[in-house]
Order: sequence, then C-alpha cells, then structure tokens
Amino acid sequence: MHIIDPHVHLLDLEVHRYPWMENSARNFLGDASAIKKSYLLPDLLADAGADLHVEQIVHVEANHDPADPLAEARWIQSLADAPQNRGLPQAIVAGADLSQENVQQVLEAHLALRNLRGVRQILNVHPSPMYDFVGRHYMREPLWRKNFGLLQRFGLGFELQIYPAQMVEAAQLARAHPDTTLILNHAGMFCDRGSPAGWRLWRDGLRALAACPNVSVKISGLAMLDHHWTLESLRPYALEAIDAFDCERAMFASNFPVDKLFCSYRALWQTYAQIVADCSASERDALLRTNAQRIYRL
Repeated sequence: MHIIDPHVHLLDLEVHRYPWMENSARNFLGDASAIKKSYLLPDLLADAGADLHVEQIVHVEANHDPADPLAEARWIQSLADAPQNRGLPQAIVAGADLSQENVQQVLEAHLALRNLRGVRQILNVHPSPMYDFVGRHYMREPLWRKNFGLLQRFGLGFELQIYPAQMVEAAQLARAHPDTTLILNHAGMFCDRGSPAGWRLWRDGLRALAACPNVSVKISGLAMLDHHWTLESLRPYALEAIDAFDCERAMFASNFPVDKLFCSYRALWQTYAQIVADCSASERDALLRTNAQRIYRL
C-alpha cells in the first residue's frame, strides 16, 4: 500500500531537548516511557516494513524546546537534504510561539528552510489537568491574534491542535483569516466522550470548522484517546470527520511515534484502509495520499 504520512515526529534525544519527556506527571497518554527515546527516519521506515511504501512524510514539531524552535526545524531540513534519505521529510511544520513579541524574527528564520510549509503551536486547554496542555487561551490574547496575521504574509499554514470546546472559537479565527490554511490535528481530539453532549460538542465543532473552506482535518491520534481501540471503535470517529470535511479536505496520518504506544504502524494504516474500503478508489487515494500531497504542496 502506498501512503503519504502528514503527521510524523522525529526525535533525537542525543542532540535535542523535549520538555514533555522530562515531565513525570501522568496525562491521558498513560505511561509514555516506551516512547521517551530517539525516533529517527530508519525507525519509522522499519515500522512501515515491506507492506507499506511511505512515499513522503510531513514532520510536525515534536514539542521541542520552546527556547530554540529553529534548532529542530534546521535539523529536520538537514535530514531532508541528506542524499540517503530520498528527500524525507518533504515538508516541515516548525514550532513558533505566536504570543511572543519576537515571533516575526522566528518566522523569518524558519523561511530560510526550503521544506517549510507551516507552524504549529499547541493550543489545547482543558479544565482537567489530565488533558490540559497550556493552561491559557491563546486564541483570546490580542498579541497572539495579531501575530497570527503574519502567517498569511509569509505564506504559512497553521496546525490547529485543540479540543472540541475550542472549535467554535477556532472557526471564528479561520473566518477572520480566509487566506491562511488551517489543518485540524487529530480529528479535533475528542476527549469528553462520556455523554451525548460531549459527542454533539465535537460533531458540531467539526462542522463549524468544515464550513470554513480554508480548514482541513487530519484523522490521526485517535488511539491517544482509545488505548484499546478496534476497527469498529475508530470507524465512527474517522467517518464523522470525513463526512464533515468530505474526501477533499480530510487525510489520514500516523502521529508516530506517539501512537506507537497503542498500535503498530502497519496495523494503523491497514485499519485506515479498511475504514474507507467502501469508498471509490480515487477517494481512498485522496484520503491516504493525494490530499496530503496537495495541502502540503509536496
């Protein structure tokens, strides 16, 4: 099976610092000790094995040291430039803190990297410490919103990692910046699953974002919130996201090595293929390959 994986994190603990790996507090991932180690291109390709042909990948910042986001992005570009890596990763989503006064200088430095396509700043905020990432509502801060406008000037997309309760606010942001591409990470991270109201919040939030033509969705990270997943437990979430965004603005992705806590790479992609087995051949190819290729300009 030929795939393009638009959400991969490479890690080199010998050179780089990842503060989340130093935090011993438990969160919704549970015991993450198994992935607190380096994960390099050979590891990803070994996980893919002979069954999957990974044509291209998008590297998304791995919650790297916020004091030096350029170090990670430059390292990823050096991997792409190395002849033995056949161009992998073909696209880079770098880290940038839009709440900082100097973020324009950071973005300008990122632009020197030929594979740069966008930036990510994790925005997940939640009343429960099990789910809260950042402890503040960045999208409500005037400086953050002002700096978000720089992305259009520089032709950069934004990776939108939020929870369902933040989706209406994110849709307002997308409408205010119609020329900036936003990509919803991990199908909106549906965490509050204990009630019909939680389902409606996620479902309606998806549709509020999907109503913005500049927003796409990555169906990934589902296992982070469903550790003992099955084909049938993932199917409704994947199909709901595809139904909201249609086959033209949805794409499957691995979120490896994070989701390696809960599944193998091959099992994950085989499950994706099974979920969309009843789609047309062109729709399956779009969801597994060509949408990512188009959206990330690979």
